[in-house]
Amino acid sequence: MDHLKSNISKCTKCAEFLALGSNPIFKFSDTSSILLISQAPGRQAHYQNKAWDDPSGIRLKEWLGIPNHDFYTTKQFAILPMAFCYPGKSKTGDLPPSPLCAPLWHQKILKNIPDNHIKILIGKYAQDYYLNDSHTLTKRVQNFKEYLPNYFPIPHPSPLNNIWLKKNPWFTTEVVPSLQKLIQSKLR
Repeated sequence: MDHLKSNISKCTKCAEFLALGSNPIFKFSDTSSILLISQAPGRQAHYQNKAWDDPSGIRLKEWLGIPNHDFYTTKQFAILPMAFCYPGKSKTGDLPPSPLCAPLWHQKILKNIPDNHIKILIGKYAQDYYLNDSHTLTKRVQNFKEYLPNYFPIPHPSPLNNIWLKKNPWFTTEVVPSLQKLIQSKLR
């Protein structure tokens, strides 16, 4: 596993397409039972070398019902973006994740973690990659129970999604409590 982590850390496969160069940001261990699969690290994560330490991360940890300290210290959480490096800025938010990264690394990582894991699919990119359907993000999140026990689709916690959250209040009242219950059961 250390060899795999070292290889990922040294990866420059997408470097020529990255505005700030390669800086793979990820986390996993042989005890990871909760896999947070999302888009890609943001600019702040790139500079701090720490995922989810921004407004999106604050909201994600609230949705998970996890204190900041526990989020970073427990070896049960894995952070596996679809692209491990910051892709750069677009007109609205960040550029899409590189399509090269997940096919190159995800299966290798999954072979090294417990089979009893749950994949929390954060946002459309992760859901499109892992779910074999043509549903919209909203439809997937509404019907999250259909994807259990392997997957739990949620929207991206970015402040750019505030409009979606206002249009879909059922997410906070119905889906988040189920997500928190699942996370607590995995942490026991």
